[in-house]
Amino acid sequence: MEKLRCCGNFLESSKPYFAMISLQFGYAGMNIITKVSLNRGMSHYVLVVYRHAFATAVIAPFALIFERRGQPKITFPVFMQIFILALLGPVIDQNFYYAGLKYTSPTFSCAMSNMLPAMTFFMAAMCRMEKIDVKKVRCQAKIVGTMVTVAGAMLMTLYKGPIVELFWSKNLHPKQSYADTTGATDKDWVKGSILLILATLAWASLFVLQAKALKTYKNHQLSLTSLVCFVGTLQAIVVTFVMEHKVSAWQIGWDMNLLAAAYAGIVTSSISYYVQGMVIKKRGPVFATAFSPLMMIIVAIMGSFILDEKIFLGGVIGSILIVVGLYSVLWGKHKENKEREGEMEIEDEPIKPIQPNMLLVGDIEANQVLELQKNEANDKLSTLVLTMPMPESPIKHNSDHCLNPPLNTTVTINNSSLV
Repeated sequence: MEKLRCCGNFLESSKPYFAMISLQFGYAGMNIITKVSLNRGMSHYVLVVYRHAFATAVIAPFALIFERRGQPKITFPVFMQIFILALLGPVIDQNFYYAGLKYTSPTFSCAMSNMLPAMTFFMAAMCRMEKIDVKKVRCQAKIVGTMVTVAGAMLMTLYKGPIVELFWSKNLHPKQSYADTTGATDKDWVKGSILLILATLAWASLFVLQAKALKTYKNHQLSLTSLVCFVGTLQAIVVTFVMEHKVSAWQIGWDMNLLAAAYAGIVTSSISYYVQGMVIKKRGPVFATAFSPLMMIIVAIMGSFILDEKIFLGGVIGSILIVVGLYSVLWGKHKENKEREGEMEIEDEPIKPIQPNMLLVGDIEANQVLELQKNEANDKLSTLVLTMPMPESPIKHNSDHCLNPPLNTTVTINNSSLV
C-alpha cells in the first residue's frame, strides 16, 4: 500500500513536468511543419488566417459551454482592447514570426522567442507597470538578464560564424536540405532576425496589455481568447487581401499546408492554451516559462534530421547567452513572487486581541509595566460596586402605617475608602 501511495504521489507531482515537456514537443512540431509549408510556397499571410480560423472554431464552443453566464458587456473601450490585442497577436506577431522563420531557420526562431520574458520586463518597465529598485538583487538580476538576452540576440543577428557539425548529421546529404532550397543569403538572415525581434516585441506588448483586459474577463478567459482569435482572423483577412493579390494563394488542399494551419490552430493556439493555463494555475508562470529552452533543443535535433538544418557558431553562442539571460530574469521574477506571497500572508494573518491582563514585556519597559499594573488595580477598585441591604430600624415596627419599602444603600469602594 505504501509503495502504491508513493507511486501515486510521484505521478501526481510529475504531471506538470510531463505536460510542459509534451507542450514543448508540440511547439517544436509546429515550427518544423510550418517551415516545410513555407518552403513549399505557402503564403504566411494566408497561414495566419487559416490558423486562427481553426483556433476560433475549437475554442469558441468551450467558451459557450463553460462561460455562458455572466458575460461582460462589450463596451467601446472593451472592444478597443480586444481589437488591439488581436492586432498585436494574430496579425503583427504571427506574420512577422512566420516571415522571420521563412528567412532563417526553426532553431534560430525558437532561440529568438526565448527573449520574451526579457522583452516583457522591458515593456512593463517602460509602461511603469514594473517597479524597479536597483538596490535589490532581484531587480539587478532582471536588468542584467535583459541586457545579456539582447546581447545574445544581437550576436545571433550580426554574426553567423562557421557551421557546427553534429555527429548524427555528418552522413546526411546536403542535396536533400530544405534550407538550401530557400536560398537564404546573409541579407535575408539579417532581415529575418529583425522580423523575429519585432515579433517578440509585439508578443511582449500583447502580454502587457492583456493584463488590463483580464481584469474585465477575469472569469471568462476562454471567451477573451476566442474573441481575440475571431477578431484577429478578420484583421488577418484584410491584411492578406492587401498583401496577396493572387487568388491561388488562398487555395489549400489535403497537403502540408492544411496540416500546418490545422496543427498550429488546434495544438498551438487551443490545446496548449488549456494545458499551459492549468500548469500556471498549479505551479505558477515562472515554472511554465522555464521549459521554453527545451523547445529550442528539440527543434535543433528535429531540424537536423528532417530539414538537414545547418547550425552556425554564432547561433550557438547567442542561444547560450539568451538562455542565461532568460533564467536570470526568471530567477528575479521568482524572488519577486516569493516576496509578494510573504507580504500577502502577513496581511491576511488575523490580529490576535490582547487580553486585559496580558502584558507584552518585550514591547513595554519595566517602569511602564509597573505603572500599568497600578492603574489597572485602581480601575478595578473604582468600578467595584456593592449592594447591601440596610438593617431595619426598630422604629419601623412601631410604624405600621409607613408606606415606603426598605431602602437599599449603595456602597462604592474607591481607594479603600467607603462613601
